[in-house]
Amino acid sequence: MPLEKEEKYFLLRALSEIEKVGAGKIVSLLTRFGTTENLLTVSLDDIASVNGIGQNTARKIHRVIRDFPHAHDKFSAELEALKKLGGNFITLDDEGYPEQLKNIYLPPLILYYLGEFKEEDKKSLAIVGTRRPSHYGKITAERLASELTENGFVIVSGMARGIDSIAHESCLKQGGRTIAVIGSGLDVIYPPENKELFRLIHSNGMIITEYPLGTKPDAPNFPRRNRIISGLALGTLIVETRVNGGAMHTAAYALDQGREIFAVPGNITSPPSEGCNLLIKKGEAKLVQNVEDILNELPTFVIGKRVTEKTEIQTNVFEAKILEVLGSEPMHIDKIAELTGFSTSDCLVHLLSLEFKEAIRQLPGKFFVRI
Repeated sequence: MPLEKEEKYFLLRALSEIEKVGAGKIVSLLTRFGTTENLLTVSLDDIASVNGIGQNTARKIHRVIRDFPHAHDKFSAELEALKKLGGNFITLDDEGYPEQLKNIYLPPLILYYLGEFKEEDKKSLAIVGTRRPSHYGKITAERLASELTENGFVIVSGMARGIDSIAHESCLKQGGRTIAVIGSGLDVIYPPENKELFRLIHSNGMIITEYPLGTKPDAPNFPRRNRIISGLALGTLIVETRVNGGAMHTAAYALDQGREIFAVPGNITSPPSEGCNLLIKKGEAKLVQNVEDILNELPTFVIGKRVTEKTEIQTNVFEAKILEVLGSEPMHIDKIAELTGFSTSDCLVHLLSLEFKEAIRQLPGKFFVRI
């Protein structure tokens, strides 16, 4: 008799709490015996015959399976709290479990989530990077996330400070769908300043985690959750990371999973660009200067609508001169005046005109940057 969804949850949770029985051994059991239901009928010898599971561990597993009804009492309150939060869960052998994620090494046994899975999630791209991006990194992440959203991609990231948050926010501004994979329980928002972003993502996408309610955002959780970020997506775009940054873990997972890796190159003297430059140098990532560099690496059936060419901006000679001296790094008004030979007041007039034409952006402190 098939197990109810909740019963499968109780059994998997009980198995996952056995000492020295990690997700790997449980996935091996499911691979060998097919479904969670089938585990209820296997013998002690059957369990011990699975590669990596000895007699001692097999006895512990068999005991938990035999006493499976008691798991209901232990974990039912957990599910009640999840429902109260408006959350849901899906197990590895449930229909509807994300196909791309199911095919990775060690897929999560249980996913807890807010929102709902959709067919369009198959066309997802992950964007990750440093928590302390430069102005160049911020602008580049915003532009690429926006253009990927315009091309119909669902943006996946980790809701961390920096590049992750920018990717989510840029997608939402374009009216797109975004998925956040977090390293804590659904009832623990981290970082705390992302409370509003968490709410917006919930309303316009999904929050996903493999950790039960109440799980704190402990450091080991984040490298582990990175395999889910890359596993949900067709490819991973990295915008600024140090060589030992968390985004490099995501890149390593994507490489193991056979997914595409894209990286934005940066200044060779800039620490936040060391990781991206190294991935490109080693040939593990495609160098990305614009969204077309990403689209060209993906199958035609995935791409869908292509980015339309931006209408060429009409400028006068003064505006053209200002655009010549402005780049992707912020420049103060005094420096712009010095390089162009225009007065500060004239510069401000033409900069305002360029801002209306969406060619430049003003930053706090009278700094300006070219878009």
